[in-house]
Amino acid sequence: MFNLLKTAVLMAAITALFMAIGALIGGRAGMMVALVVAVGMNFFSYWFSDKMVLRMYNAQEVDERSAPQFYRMVHDLAQRAQLPMPRVYLINEDAPNAFATGRNPEHAAVAATTGILRVLSERELRGVMAHELAHVRHRDILISTISATMAGAISMLANFAMFFGGRDSEGRPQNPIVGLLVMLLAPLAASLIQMAISRAREFEADRGGAEISGDPQALASALQKIHRYAQGMPLEAAERHPETAQMMIMNPLSGGGLRGLFSTHPSTEERVARLLAMQAA
Repeated sequence: MFNLLKTAVLMAAITALFMAIGALIGGRAGMMVALVVAVGMNFFSYWFSDKMVLRMYNAQEVDERSAPQFYRMVHDLAQRAQLPMPRVYLINEDAPNAFATGRNPEHAAVAATTGILRVLSERELRGVMAHELAHVRHRDILISTISATMAGAISMLANFAMFFGGRDSEGRPQNPIVGLLVMLLAPLAASLIQMAISRAREFEADRGGAEISGDPQALASALQKIHRYAQGMPLEAAERHPETAQMMIMNPLSGGGLRGLFSTHPSTEERVARLLAMQAA
């Protein structure tokens, strides 16, 4: 029930942002057009955003014949978590990372980079995929997928407002400084919405993943190893689509500055400390 409420709040906030930018571009008429577009985008995100994200990363679906060891691992973990078998994808990227997507456990998918399969031991990889299945079990994968899709759309709409100008409520041309502020602040607002739900969700998925795999220490070791490798090995698809970064088990974006300040992931040190405390208990 709480996750349904979070989804509703997210959709309402995204819709409000769309309407505000629409009002800037075209006054009241623009607001109404933006409302219609936002409703359509929310509907589209619910049904199709998982396919969009998988396409962004050029993820290739695999089965027991094409990736037997990895596929059987996910199958075993899904059974342990009492979940339907998700679709399984591989992403041909050296950077080690993984994510889950889909609107519910019956329509879920998990994806991992080829790099993470090479970097991690089998035990560590089980911990990572258990983490992703915890996202599925907690039914919060819809939230991350919607926020990723809608944040990208808001950025595009804000850029449109900047380059093509806007109108106030009486139809007069908008101050270009206002357009510049919207271009800067609207994507920031979308990122803040993502941040509001993302960090706590990662801690819960770590805890749930440790319970599914029965091995908190393996997930802790995997997070430390991914953190070390990811720092010097950016995930190219995430760099092109930074709004999807919060879906990953580890922040895949390179560089610091605002990206580091507004990270959607908790610190690796704190995540590891919590997992090791679970192991000790």
